[in-house]
Amino acid sequence: MRTPKAASKRCKTETPEQQVDAYIAAAPKPVQAMLRRLRQLIRAAAPAAAEKLSYGMPYYSFHGRLIYFAVFTGHVGVYLMGASKEAFAKEIKPYRTSKRTLRFPFGARLRVTLLKRIVKARMAESLSKVAPRGSRRSAKLAR
Repeated sequence: MRTPKAASKRCKTETPEQQVDAYIAAAPKPVQAMLRRLRQLIRAAAPAAAEKLSYGMPYYSFHGRLIYFAVFTGHVGVYLMGASKEAFAKEIKPYRTSKRTLRFPFGARLRVTLLKRIVKARMAESLSKVAPRGSRRSAKLAR
């Protein structure tokens, strides 16, 4: 159960960035710094990614979804997309609770370098799936 419920109700006048700001502000005070740090490291690793809310959680998109995060009771969940779970299997093992979920208990140190590498790998993976200009697939994507 995600705790910042108030932030999950989108206001049509808010930008996605403001929605994520509200999500973090609605989180318990002790975890807000952790969420801001997570947000900062994702933005640093993927400056071209769009920040949005989906399923009531912040996520980052660049030619597809890169990564999500959410606050739960007692921990922050980070949700991996694409092949990152296989590529970083050994390194994420201590934090992994299911197929694509990492858990960081409140107050735990985030694995900044690892998370940045995961986001950068997802960026590269997303870019590799974008068809080159002039192909039939790129024409479909442009519509």
